[in-house]
Amino acid sequence: MINSGDTAWVLISAALVLFMTPGLAIFYAGMVRAKSALNMMMMSFSAIGITTMIWVLYGYSLAFGKSQGGLIGNLDHLGLANTLDQFSGAEGHQIPALAFAMFQLTFAIITVALLSGAIADRAKFSAWLIFVGVWITLVYLPIAHWAFASQGGTGGWIIDKLGALDFAGGTVVEINSGAAALALALVLGKREGFKTESMRPHNMPLVLLGAGMLWFGWFGFNAGSALSAGSLAATAMINTQICTAAAAMSWVLLERFRDGKATTLGIASGAIAGAVAITPACGYVNPLGALVIGLIAGALSAFAVSRKYKWGYDDSLDVVGVHGIGGLLGMLAIGFLATTTANSAGGLGLLNGGSTDLLGKQSIAILATAAFSFTATWLIATLISKTIGFRAKREDELTGLDTVYHAESAYDISGNANRY
Repeated sequence: MINSGDTAWVLISAALVLFMTPGLAIFYAGMVRAKSALNMMMMSFSAIGITTMIWVLYGYSLAFGKSQGGLIGNLDHLGLANTLDQFSGAEGHQIPALAFAMFQLTFAIITVALLSGAIADRAKFSAWLIFVGVWITLVYLPIAHWAFASQGGTGGWIIDKLGALDFAGGTVVEINSGAAALALALVLGKREGFKTESMRPHNMPLVLLGAGMLWFGWFGFNAGSALSAGSLAATAMINTQICTAAAAMSWVLLERFRDGKATTLGIASGAIAGAVAITPACGYVNPLGALVIGLIAGALSAFAVSRKYKWGYDDSLDVVGVHGIGGLLGMLAIGFLATTTANSAGGLGLLNGGSTDLLGKQSIAILATAAFSFTATWLIATLISKTIGFRAKREDELTGLDTVYHAESAYDISGNANRY
């Protein structure tokens, strides 16, 4: 029997997670130069459109259909068939399958939208549209099945067969996006003027607004993954708040000691790093554990972001340093800090009387996800680059992608705006 309260919570959570993608669009738009602000927003909004259509046609079926060896689902739900009279969720909190399908759709949308940050200012928009469709099909759907399929009543290998723990997407969303972002950045190469020209964010109020929207939406992302309006959702929600806040402060504290100034970009980036790190662990650690993860996440991600200049790869908006490293930390933290007092269905980390067994499982899940995502993304991006071309023309990049691809600009500074 459908539980109306749990159904309402999952539907609200789905709306919150969908709200995160416009938030990401604003966050990214503020971080780039003014001449590419609209292009960044278009990349996120087009991801919503393409991913939604794929999800209806075959995406949900491949991610959550009956498992084929733990690797991919079957085709029983093409066109969302056989979902109107089905239920999803554990006994005691059954919800309509379509509520679950909508909730999981929003995860797919924001994961591929995140990748646009790695190639900001230099990707052909037409190539991006093709990439979104291919990447969702060949990379996201298999990994989602590996880790999330057990929620839909089938069995992916990471959770059901390996026994790793990932509450809300440390592998599927965070490590996946971080590894894929690195592959994209390497294939497309550096922006014109990288390390020689100033590429500061053009609008910090937009960055902070977008970060606030992401912070708000993340409560649906993490607490909604409980699939019920109960104590587990409450644990995930408070842990999300604690870790996000702690990471925001640890990032700016590191900035203060390293550079002498605490920046608004730092506090916004730190908040995102904390939300990322707690994503896989939010349902398996206690509030003190979330605080520890947050304090480490902010400083570690700040350090990781600074390394791109030394190592020479141009991850424009720090997807690797924030999402990849944050997801890695969150997954490993489960192996140290997990406690069954937070979730009886979880496990015990090393610091709570557990063995190295859980940490080993977490490590295997990390390595498998990162290796598959990086390799598959590199192949997809390389194929697009060698056929239709993925990188924008040099003159288009210098002019700005807003006017070249969208015949618009984010700001009218010509004086004509005063006539209207």
